[in-house]
Amino acid sequence: MATAALALTGQTALVTGGARRVGAEIARHLHAAGATVAIHYRNSRSEAQALADELNAKRADSAACFAADLLQTESLPALVDAVTQRCGGPHILVNNASSFYPTPFGELTEQHWHELIGSNLKAPLFLAQASAAALKRAHGSIVNIVDIHGLRPLPNYIIYSTAKAALIHLTKALARELAPEVRVNGIAPGPVLWPENGVDAAQRQEIVNSTLLQRAGTPADVARAVCFFAASAPFVTGQILAVDGGRSLRW
Repeated sequence: MATAALALTGQTALVTGGARRVGAEIARHLHAAGATVAIHYRNSRSEAQALADELNAKRADSAACFAADLLQTESLPALVDAVTQRCGGPHILVNNASSFYPTPFGELTEQHWHELIGSNLKAPLFLAQASAAALKRAHGSIVNIVDIHGLRPLPNYIIYSTAKAALIHLTKALARELAPEVRVNGIAPGPVLWPENGVDAAQRQEIVNSTLLQRAGTPADVARAVCFFAASAPFVTGQILAVDGGRSLRW
C-alpha cells in the first residue's frame, strides 16, 4: 500500500460510506499514512466494525465507527461532534458516500431525486458546513468523490449524473468559500469497481476498451489520489482529478 509514510500522523479523517468498497480502501490508505480514521456508515454496521477492528489491530485506538443517515442534515453537526469527541479533528473530510441506480427519463420520481441528490450533493454540502469550523482550525482539507459521469452524463442515470455534475461545481465553490484555511478538491473515478446492481460481461469489456490504458482500475487507485490531496498537495485546491485510465479522453 504505497502512501507517504505516516504523513498524516496526528490527523483524523472522516470517511463517509467508509465501511465498504472504495470507501473502505480509502480508509485503509489514510490509516496507513498515519491518520486516525472515523468510519461513517448507515446500514453496514458489521462491515464498519470489522474494518475498525482490522485497523485497530495494526495500530491501537486508531479507528472508530459512526452511524448516521446523511440525508438527515439536522443530525450532521452531531456526527461531527461525536467524531471530535472520540477521535479529535476532523482534519480531513472525505465525502465518499453515494447512492447509484438508473433513473430512465419518463420514469423519474421525486423519491429518486430526494435519494440521489440527497446523498451525492446535499449531504456533502451540509457535512462540509458542519465540519467547517474544525477544518479551518486544523487548516485541513475536503476531498469529494465525484464521477467522470459528472463531466459526461451516463445514459439512463440522469439524476445521478446531474448530482455528480453539481458536486463538481460545489467542490469549486467550497474551495472559494473555505479558503485560505481549507483546501477542497475532487476525484472523478472511472471504471474502478463495478456497480453492485449489475453490469454484464459485454458491458464491462466495452467500458474497459474505452479507456486509454485498456484496463479497469482498482479502489486503491482512488485511495492513493485521496492521500495525494490530503498529504502531498498543500498548494492545490478547487481541482478535479480524473482517475479513469484516460476514459474521459475517448468519449
